[in-house]
Amino acid sequence: MARTKTPEFVLFCGPCVLETEALGLRIARRVRDLAADLGWNYYFKASYDKANRTSIKSHRGLGAEKGLALLRRIGDKAGVKVITDVHSPEEARLAARFVDALQIPAFLCRQTDLVVAAAETGLPVNVKKGQFLAPLDVNPIAAKLKQAGCKTYWMCERGTTFGYNNLVVDMRSFVWMREQGHPVVFDATHSVQRPGGLGNATGGDGPLAPVLARAAMAVGIDGLFLETHPDPDKSPSDGPNMIPLAQLPRILRQLAKVRDAVR
Repeated sequence: MARTKTPEFVLFCGPCVLETEALGLRIARRVRDLAADLGWNYYFKASYDKANRTSIKSHRGLGAEKGLALLRRIGDKAGVKVITDVHSPEEARLAARFVDALQIPAFLCRQTDLVVAAAETGLPVNVKKGQFLAPLDVNPIAAKLKQAGCKTYWMCERGTTFGYNNLVVDMRSFVWMREQGHPVVFDATHSVQRPGGLGNATGGDGPLAPVLARAAMAVGIDGLFLETHPDPDKSPSDGPNMIPLAQLPRILRQLAKVRDAVR
């Protein structure tokens, strides 16, 4: 099957959730420079609303109105493209006025109205493959995107439910999805989550994210999703799974070497 055309290797990277403009700019500018050195196509990623938090008391973010405006300012000041999650057709249409690409959360990847609305904006769409889906189950999602006019999309692997509070990444998934013609991205951050593992929050094994990313690079992928923060322990969301910003240069350069070795 012919592959859908996408730009050169893509990197979606930023904090899990928007916090402040200063923090967003610090991360965006640092990752921008790293991606430029590697020749990768970079999108600053951050969420304005974490709509699927484990606990009702968990921090969700700045909200659509304030958060989308902040994303646009960060993108303009850092000179980078931005991507964010959307949770409803209405949010997709609103966010498209501020960002350069849209992301469909894993739990919502089969919501037809949301997928179609995202495609109809004309923006690139990164679809998180649900933890409950087999690799070939993304084919109907791609069909929805294409029928609604989407020209650029990615299918993003983020682990499959494996018993309670655990995920596993089947490296065959990348091969099978690519064989169907889908550009694939690996979400190294959320693949090392332990959903609900802390009782009222999600835990994770952040040090394993670079390990799985190296394996995915060796198998062959079209892009990488990573969340980073100067101090993950202080992040209001997904701290246990994020890569410290200071470690990112070494990790990305190592991953680029793996990719170059198997191309």
